[in-house]
Amino acid sequence: MTEQATFTSDDTWRVFRIMSEFVEGFETMSRIGPAVSVFGSSRARKAAPAYAKARKLSRILAERGFAIVTGGGPGIMEAANRGAADAGGTSVGLNITLPHEQKANPYADVQIDFHYFFARLVMFVKYSCAFVCFPGGFGTLHEFFNSMTLIQTGKAEMFPVVLIGRNYWSGMIDWLKKAMLKSGDRKIDPQDLELFFVTDSLKEATSIIEEACVLEQCRRTGEREFVVPRRSGEGTLIGRPPHRPPRRKRSSK
Repeated sequence: MTEQATFTSDDTWRVFRIMSEFVEGFETMSRIGPAVSVFGSSRARKAAPAYAKARKLSRILAERGFAIVTGGGPGIMEAANRGAADAGGTSVGLNITLPHEQKANPYADVQIDFHYFFARLVMFVKYSCAFVCFPGGFGTLHEFFNSMTLIQTGKAEMFPVVLIGRNYWSGMIDWLKKAMLKSGDRKIDPQDLELFFVTDSLKEATSIIEEACVLEQCRRTGEREFVVPRRSGEGTLIGRPPHRPPRRKRSSK
């Protein structure tokens, strides 16, 4: 067994590798300023409409002072990093080591390599004031549903999650409404479907992100009165008691 294999096979020593990823991530990401994370398919070609839209939206956001953060790979990630670079903005790639090596795109001027998905997930959530999801596969859905879980449970503050492409996302949303909300014992509440936005308009997406991030800036600087929840050590919110639906009044019959 090689030295590397021995190291990663021992759970006790693996803790130090995990710790090093968090330390490097925290030190680097804490300096990038307000950021928007952009997700989408790594398979999107340069000629694809989604590639052009991701590049354009990222350029617009970078021109407005937002850093653009992606998974650092090809496809939509490359388009987003490229758009930020077009505007001379901060372009961040959080690369992940995969069995089939993912090639980092050349447009991220800040790059961090991760071995663990969960460490990378923390960086996306902790240092972004908004998520944008273009059409994508399991990885994009992972980021989307992770954000929904954190917001729904109060482990993260409410932040905008924008899905770009009504045609692509409509099937999933119909399933959420029919299978999770309306069939039998519902699995989510109606207001949970309001935790994200769906649009085809880059102008609308930009407005949603800007408005939410301005409010977040005001909350953090104390320019307006906001209730600031206490944070846990890892940067998420201290757990809140679960939401309980109001008791139904018993019928007098």
